[in-house]
Amino acid sequence: MKRYLCSIIISLVVLLSIGTYYVKVASSASSLPTYTFKTSEGSVKELAPVRVNASLGNGGFYEPLSIESNRTIYDSDRSFWSDRNDAQIERLIKEHRSFMRGKDIIDSFYEDDDFLAYASVNSEYTKSGKMKAEFDIGLLEKKGEDETTFRIDVLDQERVMNTEVRDVQLIHSKLQVLTMNDMNSNDDKQTKEIHLYTIDLAKKKVVSDRTLASETFTYPNQVDFEMPVNTSPSKPSNMVLFSLIKGVNHEERDYEVKLKESKLYSYQYDTEKLTTIKGAKKESLNFDIARSGYTDGKNLYTLDATSGKYHLKTFNLSSEALTNDMELDLAVNKKAQSYVEVKNGRVYILLGNEVDQYVITNKPAQLLIADLKTGKTLYEGETVRHAADKKNEQKIGFSINNLEVK
Repeated sequence: MKRYLCSIIISLVVLLSIGTYYVKVASSASSLPTYTFKTSEGSVKELAPVRVNASLGNGGFYEPLSIESNRTIYDSDRSFWSDRNDAQIERLIKEHRSFMRGKDIIDSFYEDDDFLAYASVNSEYTKSGKMKAEFDIGLLEKKGEDETTFRIDVLDQERVMNTEVRDVQLIHSKLQVLTMNDMNSNDDKQTKEIHLYTIDLAKKKVVSDRTLASETFTYPNQVDFEMPVNTSPSKPSNMVLFSLIKGVNHEERDYEVKLKESKLYSYQYDTEKLTTIKGAKKESLNFDIARSGYTDGKNLYTLDATSGKYHLKTFNLSSEALTNDMELDLAVNKKAQSYVEVKNGRVYILLGNEVDQYVITNKPAQLLIADLKTGKTLYEGETVRHAADKKNEQKIGFSINNLEVK
């Protein structure tokens, strides 16, 4: 009897806690401002897939929020059990909740009409001080909802200090997993590598570990590998791009890294061919800009801010030539934090808070949506605050965190 009474008391405490949570949410949300975009050009319908994640500084506390479909949603307004993932992960969770449990990084997924595959790397130091790293692999057959999951050791794992999965492809029933690795050099040197692991799903075995690039360096030299943003990261693709950046760290300049060399590489999964992209002309592609570009597997899109207005440049990967250079109707603001997405045949540019001498200035965020082929402005607007409490309006700081497009 005491056992049942204890269970009843615990249940009541939980229910009262949840009830208290919602009462606090309702009271706090009613006193917080809302944000929308004020349209200066174009159709408000263009805002439908846009999600701006931000936070509100309020008396030393921060309230996470998002502007979705041109309305404000505070995290505290969401359901107690609601998901707080990016839009692509949210879709996968809704469609395959069981398989998606504990998985939340979109670069670790591959999806086609028949399969949803997943690959990540878990690593930790053992009691003996050695590194242990293993793949966490999952495969879902959509038709029958049949799941296959297993874990296997990463080859040469004692040399691997850190591994980041950047691309996953399913080719001929084998999983291709591209990673960026920090390797143990056992001295003052540092080594970074790009690895391509081939995993036989039937045999549950790593059948190949190919090093696509490897660079060893010592301080103050700096080396890094970066990848242009994939506009559809979980979709099938036969090509992957990555760039090599070499620089020197200057302590007297607040540890500023001065660029020495930058190269862009492409790897074809079907032919297993690694190519250095040179460009048909010297002016075709600025490799320093390319490393932060966007690719759809056929073209590389880069945003050039060296002139007074933003220029969207399209670089064809097959011909290695610049095929389009469009001036967008948005003035460059080098102090503003910029967020860019290339999706749905459009380029989305959001200019957020201004940073000058480490001081953040809260100004309305500007949003431009332009056609990817013509550069024509489809939407332009800026954020507007609708204050619920006029007395405290000046005490609130609005800060942009990132931009998502569904």
